[in-house]
Amino acid sequence: ICIYQSSARGTVKDKGNFKVEEDVSALRKAIEGVGTNEKTLIEVLTQRSNAQRQLIAKAYEKATGRTLIADVKGDTHGDFEDLLVALVTPPALYDCREIINAMKGAGTTESTLTEIFASRSNRQIKEMAEAYLAGRKFQHKVFLISLRLKQRDENTNVDTAKAKADAQALYAAGEKKWGTDEAKFIDILCHRSIPQLRQTLTEYKNISKKTLEESIKSEISGNLETLLVTIVKCVMNVPAYFAEQLFESMKGAGTTESILTRILVSRSEIDLADIKAAFKKLYGCSLYSRLESEVSGDYGKTLKSLCGQGD
Repeated sequence: ICIYQSSARGTVKDKGNFKVEEDVSALRKAIEGVGTNEKTLIEVLTQRSNAQRQLIAKAYEKATGRTLIADVKGDTHGDFEDLLVALVTPPALYDCREIINAMKGAGTTESTLTEIFASRSNRQIKEMAEAYLAGRKFQHKVFLISLRLKQRDENTNVDTAKAKADAQALYAAGEKKWGTDEAKFIDILCHRSIPQLRQTLTEYKNISKKTLEESIKSEISGNLETLLVTIVKCVMNVPAYFAEQLFESMKGAGTTESILTRILVSRSEIDLADIKAAFKKLYGCSLYSRLESEVSGDYGKTLKSLCGQGD
Protein backbone atom coordinates (compact mmCIF):
# COMPACT_ATOMS: atom_id res chain seq x y z
CA ILE A 1 0.00 0.00 0.00
CA CYS A 2 1.42 3.37 -1.01
CA ILE A 3 2.08 6.05 1.57
CA TYR A 4 1.56 9.68 0.62
CA GLN A 5 4.29 12.28 0.70
CA SER A 6 3.83 15.04 3.26
CA SER A 7 2.80 18.36 1.74
CA ALA A 8 4.17 21.78 2.65
CA ARG A 9 0.57 22.75 3.48
CA GLY A 10 0.12 20.00 6.04
CA THR A 11 0.45 20.49 9.79
CA VAL A 12 2.24 17.15 10.29
CA LYS A 13 5.58 16.62 8.57
CA ASP A 14 8.48 14.18 8.76
CA LYS A 15 10.24 14.51 12.10
CA GLY A 16 13.86 15.54 11.75
CA ASN A 17 16.50 13.31 13.35
CA PHE A 18 13.94 10.49 13.38
CA LYS A 19 15.10 7.40 15.28
CA VAL A 20 12.67 4.53 14.89
CA GLU A 21 14.21 2.44 17.70
CA GLU A 22 13.77 5.26 20.22
CA ASP A 23 10.11 5.67 19.25
CA VAL A 24 9.46 1.94 19.49
CA SER A 25 11.08 1.87 22.94
CA ALA A 26 8.98 4.85 24.09
CA LEU A 27 5.76 3.27 22.82
CA ARG A 28 6.56 -0.06 24.48
CA LYS A 29 7.10 1.65 27.82
CA ALA A 30 3.89 3.62 27.38
CA ILE A 31 1.86 0.52 26.58
CA GLU A 32 3.54 -2.27 28.57
CA GLY A 33 4.00 -0.36 31.81
CA VAL A 34 1.51 -0.17 34.66
CA GLY A 35 -1.24 1.98 33.18
CA THR A 36 -0.99 3.51 29.73
CA ASN A 37 1.05 6.68 29.23
CA GLU A 38 -1.35 8.48 26.90
CA LYS A 39 0.91 11.53 26.68
CA THR A 40 3.66 9.48 25.01
CA LEU A 41 1.22 7.86 22.58
CA ILE A 42 -0.09 11.29 21.56
CA GLU A 43 3.36 12.84 21.26
CA VAL A 44 4.88 10.06 19.14
CA LEU A 45 1.91 9.35 16.88
CA THR A 46 0.96 12.96 16.12
CA GLN A 47 4.48 14.33 15.66
CA ARG A 48 5.63 11.80 13.05
CA SER A 49 4.48 11.56 9.43
CA ASN A 50 2.44 8.55 8.36
CA ALA A 51 5.45 7.19 6.48
CA GLN A 52 7.44 7.33 9.72
CA ARG A 53 4.54 5.75 11.65
CA GLN A 54 4.62 2.81 9.23
CA LEU A 55 8.33 2.31 9.95
CA ILE A 56 7.58 2.46 13.68
CA ALA A 57 4.74 -0.08 13.32
CA LYS A 58 6.96 -2.49 11.39
CA ALA A 59 9.80 -2.21 13.91
CA TYR A 60 7.35 -2.51 16.81
CA GLU A 61 5.95 -5.78 15.47
CA LYS A 62 9.45 -7.13 14.89
CA ALA A 63 10.48 -6.26 18.45
CA THR A 64 7.35 -7.48 20.25
CA GLY A 65 5.67 -10.02 17.97
CA ARG A 66 2.50 -7.94 18.30
CA THR A 67 1.07 -5.32 15.99
CA LEU A 68 1.04 -1.70 17.16
CA ILE A 69 -2.62 -1.36 16.17
CA ALA A 70 -3.60 -4.39 18.28
CA ASP A 71 -1.74 -2.99 21.31
CA VAL A 72 -3.24 0.48 20.84
CA LYS A 73 -6.70 -1.11 20.70
CA GLY A 74 -5.97 -3.12 23.81
CA ASP A 75 -4.83 -0.11 25.84
CA THR A 76 -7.23 2.63 24.74
CA HIS A 77 -10.93 2.92 24.03
CA GLY A 78 -13.64 5.00 22.39
CA ASP A 79 -12.89 7.96 20.13
CA PHE A 80 -9.30 8.14 21.38
CA GLU A 81 -8.71 4.53 20.29
CA ASP A 82 -10.29 5.18 16.88
CA LEU A 83 -8.12 8.26 16.37
CA LEU A 84 -4.84 6.51 17.26
CA VAL A 85 -5.71 3.52 15.06
CA ALA A 86 -6.42 5.95 12.19
CA LEU A 87 -3.00 7.54 12.68
CA VAL A 88 -1.21 4.19 12.52
CA THR A 89 -3.12 2.99 9.43
CA PRO A 90 -1.71 3.69 5.93
CA PRO A 91 -3.84 6.45 4.30
CA ALA A 92 -5.23 4.39 1.39
CA LEU A 93 -6.21 1.56 3.73
CA TYR A 94 -7.77 4.05 6.16
CA ASP A 95 -9.93 5.49 3.39
CA CYS A 96 -10.95 1.96 2.40
CA ARG A 97 -12.01 1.12 5.93
CA GLU A 98 -14.01 4.33 6.19
CA ILE A 99 -15.80 3.40 2.95
CA ILE A 100 -16.48 -0.16 4.15
CA ASN A 101 -17.83 1.13 7.48
CA ALA A 102 -20.02 3.63 5.64
CA MET A 103 -21.70 0.78 3.74
CA LYS A 104 -22.20 -1.57 6.69
CA GLY A 105 -25.55 -2.21 8.28
CA ALA A 106 -29.02 -1.37 7.09
CA GLY A 107 -28.16 1.85 5.26
CA THR A 108 -25.23 3.54 3.57
CA THR A 109 -23.65 6.67 5.04
CA GLU A 110 -23.61 8.55 1.75
CA SER A 111 -21.98 11.65 3.25
CA THR A 112 -18.80 9.68 3.99
CA LEU A 113 -18.66 8.18 0.50
CA THR A 114 -19.31 11.59 -1.04
CA GLU A 115 -16.57 13.29 0.98
CA ILE A 116 -13.94 10.69 0.17
CA PHE A 117 -14.65 10.15 -3.52
CA ALA A 118 -15.18 13.84 -4.31
CA SER A 119 -12.07 15.13 -2.53
CA ARG A 120 -9.40 12.53 -3.28
CA SER A 121 -6.98 12.74 -6.21
CA ASN A 122 -6.72 10.19 -9.03
CA ARG A 123 -3.69 8.69 -7.32
CA GLN A 124 -5.47 8.38 -3.97
CA ILE A 125 -8.51 6.72 -5.57
CA LYS A 126 -6.26 4.30 -7.48
CA GLU A 127 -4.50 3.38 -4.23
CA MET A 128 -7.86 2.87 -2.49
CA ALA A 129 -8.92 0.45 -5.22
CA GLU A 130 -5.61 -1.42 -4.89
CA ALA A 131 -6.06 -1.60 -1.11
CA TYR A 132 -9.53 -3.09 -1.59
CA LEU A 133 -8.16 -5.80 -3.85
CA ALA A 134 -5.17 -6.49 -1.61
CA GLY A 135 -7.41 -6.84 1.43
CA ARG A 136 -10.04 -8.87 -0.45
CA LYS A 137 -12.69 -6.56 1.00
CA PHE A 138 -13.81 -5.72 -2.49
CA GLN A 139 -17.11 -3.85 -2.90
CA HIS A 140 -18.31 -3.94 -6.52
CA LYS A 141 -20.33 -0.72 -6.29
CA VAL A 142 -17.49 1.28 -4.76
CA PHE A 143 -14.92 -0.10 -7.18
CA LEU A 144 -17.06 1.01 -10.13
CA ILE A 145 -17.34 4.53 -8.65
CA SER A 146 -13.60 4.64 -8.04
CA LEU A 147 -12.85 3.49 -11.59
CA ARG A 148 -15.07 6.25 -12.94
CA LEU A 149 -13.54 9.01 -10.85
CA LYS A 150 -9.92 8.00 -11.37
CA GLN A 151 -10.43 8.56 -15.11
CA ARG A 152 -10.34 12.32 -14.44
CA ASP A 153 -8.05 14.16 -16.87
CA GLU A 154 -4.88 15.35 -15.13
CA ASN A 155 -3.77 17.82 -17.82
CA THR A 156 -3.18 21.22 -16.20
CA ASN A 157 -3.65 23.17 -19.43
CA VAL A 158 -6.99 24.97 -19.79
CA ASP A 159 -8.93 24.92 -23.07
CA THR A 160 -11.26 27.95 -22.89
CA ALA A 161 -13.24 26.93 -25.96
CA LYS A 162 -13.86 23.49 -24.48
CA ALA A 163 -14.86 25.08 -21.16
CA LYS A 164 -17.42 27.23 -22.96
CA ALA A 165 -18.74 24.19 -24.84
CA ASP A 166 -19.00 22.18 -21.61
CA ALA A 167 -20.75 25.06 -19.85
CA GLN A 168 -23.25 25.28 -22.72
CA ALA A 169 -23.75 21.49 -22.60
CA LEU A 170 -24.41 21.62 -18.84
CA TYR A 171 -26.84 24.49 -19.31
CA ALA A 172 -28.66 22.60 -22.07
CA ALA A 173 -28.72 19.42 -19.94
CA GLY A 174 -30.18 21.19 -16.92
CA GLU A 175 -31.85 24.59 -16.81
CA LYS A 176 -32.73 24.67 -20.50
CA LYS A 177 -34.11 21.13 -20.61
CA TRP A 178 -37.44 19.69 -19.51
CA GLY A 179 -36.08 17.05 -17.18
CA THR A 180 -32.37 16.92 -16.40
CA ASP A 181 -29.77 14.94 -18.33
CA GLU A 182 -27.93 13.74 -15.24
CA ALA A 183 -25.48 11.65 -17.28
CA LYS A 184 -24.06 14.82 -18.88
CA PHE A 185 -23.39 16.36 -15.44
CA ILE A 186 -21.69 13.15 -14.27
CA ASP A 187 -19.60 12.86 -17.44
CA ILE A 188 -18.22 16.41 -17.34
CA LEU A 189 -17.77 16.76 -13.57
CA CYS A 190 -16.08 13.37 -13.15
CA HIS A 191 -13.77 13.46 -16.17
CA ARG A 192 -12.49 16.99 -16.75
CA SER A 193 -9.33 18.18 -15.02
CA ILE A 194 -9.68 20.43 -11.99
CA PRO A 195 -8.24 23.55 -13.75
CA GLN A 196 -10.50 22.88 -16.73
CA LEU A 197 -13.56 22.58 -14.48
CA ARG A 198 -12.73 25.86 -12.75
CA GLN A 199 -12.87 27.60 -16.12
CA THR A 200 -16.10 25.75 -16.96
CA LEU A 201 -17.70 27.03 -13.74
CA THR A 202 -16.78 30.60 -14.74
CA GLU A 203 -18.18 30.13 -18.24
CA TYR A 204 -21.35 28.56 -16.85
CA LYS A 205 -22.10 31.60 -14.70
CA ASN A 206 -21.64 33.83 -17.75
CA ILE A 207 -24.26 31.82 -19.62
CA SER A 208 -26.72 31.08 -16.82
CA LYS A 209 -26.35 33.99 -14.37
CA LYS A 210 -26.50 31.22 -11.73
CA THR A 211 -23.57 29.29 -10.36
CA LEU A 212 -23.35 25.63 -11.36
CA GLU A 213 -23.82 24.71 -7.69
CA GLU A 214 -27.10 26.65 -7.60
CA SER A 215 -28.26 24.98 -10.82
CA ILE A 216 -27.41 21.49 -9.54
CA LYS A 217 -29.38 22.16 -6.36
CA SER A 218 -32.42 23.28 -8.35
CA GLU A 219 -32.24 20.57 -11.05
CA ILE A 220 -31.00 17.43 -9.26
CA SER A 221 -31.96 15.87 -5.94
CA GLY A 222 -30.92 13.18 -3.48
CA ASN A 223 -27.50 11.59 -3.18
CA LEU A 224 -26.47 12.55 -6.71
CA GLU A 225 -27.12 16.22 -5.91
CA THR A 226 -24.94 15.95 -2.80
CA LEU A 227 -22.12 14.23 -4.71
CA LEU A 228 -22.11 16.72 -7.61
CA VAL A 229 -22.32 19.75 -5.29
CA THR A 230 -19.39 18.36 -3.28
CA ILE A 231 -17.35 17.87 -6.46
CA VAL A 232 -18.07 21.50 -7.44
CA LYS A 233 -17.08 22.75 -3.97
CA CYS A 234 -13.83 20.76 -4.11
CA VAL A 235 -13.08 22.10 -7.59
CA MET A 236 -13.49 25.65 -6.31
CA ASN A 237 -11.75 25.33 -2.95
CA VAL A 238 -10.90 22.06 -1.20
CA PRO A 239 -9.80 23.70 2.10
CA ALA A 240 -13.05 25.70 2.30
CA TYR A 241 -15.05 22.49 1.72
CA PHE A 242 -13.29 20.73 4.59
CA ALA A 243 -13.55 23.81 6.83
CA GLU A 244 -17.31 23.74 6.27
CA GLN A 245 -17.45 20.00 7.06
CA LEU A 246 -15.51 20.55 10.28
CA PHE A 247 -17.72 23.44 11.33
CA GLU A 248 -20.90 21.44 10.65
CA SER A 249 -19.54 18.48 12.63
CA MET A 250 -19.17 20.70 15.72
CA LYS A 251 -22.38 22.69 15.30
CA GLY A 252 -25.39 22.25 17.57
CA ALA A 253 -25.81 19.80 20.40
CA GLY A 254 -23.09 17.19 20.15
CA THR A 255 -20.04 16.65 18.01
CA THR A 256 -19.61 14.13 15.19
CA GLU A 257 -16.28 12.66 16.25
CA SER A 258 -15.95 10.33 13.26
CA ILE A 259 -15.88 13.33 10.88
CA LEU A 260 -13.37 15.22 13.02
CA THR A 261 -11.11 12.17 13.15
CA ARG A 262 -11.30 11.43 9.44
CA ILE A 263 -10.64 14.99 8.26
CA LEU A 264 -7.85 15.87 10.69
CA VAL A 265 -6.05 12.56 10.12
CA SER A 266 -6.49 12.42 6.34
CA ARG A 267 -5.63 16.08 5.69
CA SER A 268 -2.91 16.54 8.34
CA GLU A 269 -0.11 15.91 5.83
CA ILE A 270 -1.84 17.45 2.81
CA ASP A 271 -3.54 20.81 3.42
CA LEU A 272 -4.64 21.15 7.05
CA ALA A 273 -2.81 24.49 7.31
CA ASP A 274 -4.97 25.80 4.44
CA ILE A 275 -8.11 24.31 6.01
CA LYS A 276 -7.30 26.17 9.25
CA ALA A 277 -6.91 29.44 7.33
CA ALA A 278 -10.21 28.85 5.51
CA PHE A 279 -11.94 28.02 8.82
CA LYS A 280 -10.74 31.30 10.37
CA LYS A 281 -11.82 33.28 7.31
CA LEU A 282 -15.27 31.67 7.12
CA TYR A 283 -16.17 31.50 10.81
CA GLY A 284 -14.08 34.18 12.54
CA CYS A 285 -12.39 31.86 15.03
CA SER A 286 -9.48 29.45 14.84
CA LEU A 287 -10.05 25.75 14.36
CA TYR A 288 -7.85 25.10 17.40
CA SER A 289 -10.02 27.27 19.66
CA ARG A 290 -13.15 25.57 18.36
CA LEU A 291 -11.65 22.16 19.11
CA GLU A 292 -10.75 23.37 22.61
CA SER A 293 -14.38 24.18 23.30
CA GLU A 294 -15.86 21.07 21.65
CA VAL A 295 -13.60 18.08 22.41
CA SER A 296 -11.86 17.05 25.61
CA GLY A 297 -9.71 14.37 27.21
CA ASP A 298 -6.98 12.46 25.41
CA TYR A 299 -9.06 12.50 22.22
CA GLY A 300 -9.18 16.29 22.29
CA LYS A 301 -5.46 16.55 23.07
CA THR A 302 -4.64 14.33 20.08
CA LEU A 303 -6.80 16.34 17.68
CA LYS A 304 -5.31 19.62 18.91
CA SER A 305 -1.80 18.23 18.51
CA LEU A 306 -2.58 17.34 14.87
CA CYS A 307 -4.14 20.77 14.34
CA GLY A 308 -1.42 22.91 15.92
CA GLN A 309 -2.14 26.22 17.64
CA GLY A 310 -1.39 28.66 14.82
CA ASP A 311 -4.35 30.06 12.88
